[in-house]
Amino acid sequence: MRSLTLPTLPLLLLLAAPALAQTTEKLLLLDHPTSLNEPTFHNPIVKQRADSQVTLAADGYYYFTGTVPEYDRLELRRAKSLNDLADTKEIKTVWKKHDAGPMGSHIWAPEIHNIDGKWYMYFAAGDAKNVWDIKMYAIENDSPNPLEGPWKERGQVKTNWNDDKQFALDGTTFVHHNQRYFLWAERDPAIKTNTNLYLAKMDSPTTIVGQGVMLSKPEFPWECVKYKVNEGPAVLQRNGKVFLTYSASATDANYCMGMLTADDNADLLDPRSWKKSPEPVLKTDAAAHVFGPGHNSFTTTPDGKFDILVYHARNYEKITGDPLNDPNRNTRAQVIHWSPDGTPLFMPPVPDQAP
Repeated sequence: MRSLTLPTLPLLLLLAAPALAQTTEKLLLLDHPTSLNEPTFHNPIVKQRADSQVTLAADGYYYFTGTVPEYDRLELRRAKSLNDLADTKEIKTVWKKHDAGPMGSHIWAPEIHNIDGKWYMYFAAGDAKNVWDIKMYAIENDSPNPLEGPWKERGQVKTNWNDDKQFALDGTTFVHHNQRYFLWAERDPAIKTNTNLYLAKMDSPTTIVGQGVMLSKPEFPWECVKYKVNEGPAVLQRNGKVFLTYSASATDANYCMGMLTADDNADLLDPRSWKKSPEPVLKTDAAAHVFGPGHNSFTTTPDGKFDILVYHARNYEKITGDPLNDPNRNTRAQVIHWSPDGTPLFMPPVPDQAP
C-alpha cells in the first residue's frame, strides 16, 4: 500500500466531507452522547393514565397523578422509582366527583404540588348535568404524606375573567424569582379558538392577582388540526431560560407538543417576552408506534443529574369514535438532552419496552 501524498489528502477529505458533516451534526445535537449512566424507562411506566404529572418530593418519592379513563376521581400513587409506579402498592383514590352540580363530571388533568408545607391538587371538572361547563378547582392536604390524612376542597380557582361562563382547564403552578405563578388553558369567546394559554401571578395557592395574560393561541397549522388548541402547559427552568411546553390539536394522533421560550430575566407577564417554536418539539412517530404524544410534565432523577420528560401517548393510530372515549393514553418517560445553546432536545419517542 503506497503512502498518501499531499495532493491525495485533500481529495480524501473532500470525499469524506458529507459523512464528516453528518457525524458533526449528530454530535452537535447533544451536549454529551447517551451514556451508560443515563436512566432507562420501561415504557409505558403507567398504563391508561393521561395528562401525566409527576413531582419528586423532598422525601425521595415520586408522586404521580393523571386523568383516569372513567373521568370520575383523583388518584395518587408514589414510588421511589418511575419504573415502580406501575406496580406500587402505595396508591389511593383521594377524591371522588360530586353526584350533582359542579365538580360532577369530566374530572381531568390533576396536578400535585407541595406549597409552603401543604399539598395541593389542581384539576378540571365539569357540571354533572352540563359536562362541558369546565372549570378549575383545588383540594388541600397538610399531611406530610399526601396519601394519608384528609383532603379538603378549596373551591374554584378563578381567573378573575369570564368566571361564570368559564371554560378553563390544565392549571399548573411554578415559582420564578420568588414569585409564584399560575398557568392554564382557557377559551376566550371573542377569539375563534378552542383554548389559549394564560399566565397570572398568585397571592395564595388558590387565588391569582388580577387577570391572566394570554401568552399563546393556536396559529400554526399543526396547532389547529380538527381543533384549535393550546393546552396542558408545563414549565422547565434551565440555562438562564424559561421553557413552557404545551399540547396542540385534537387528542388523537395529531396531538403534539409545542414550546415557548423566554429569557430568565424577562417579564413573564409580557407576551412579547415569549418566542414560540415554529414546529412541534415532540410529535407522532409511526415507526416507533407512539401516537399523539403530549400533555407532559417535567421531573429529574433523584440525584438531579438528568431531566426527564413525562408524557402520554397511544401505541396505535386508529381510534373508533371520540378519542376522549379511548382509554389507552399511556404514561411514558424519557431523558431530555440539551443542545449547545441550552435548548432542550426532547428526542424522538422510543417504542414501548425499548429502553
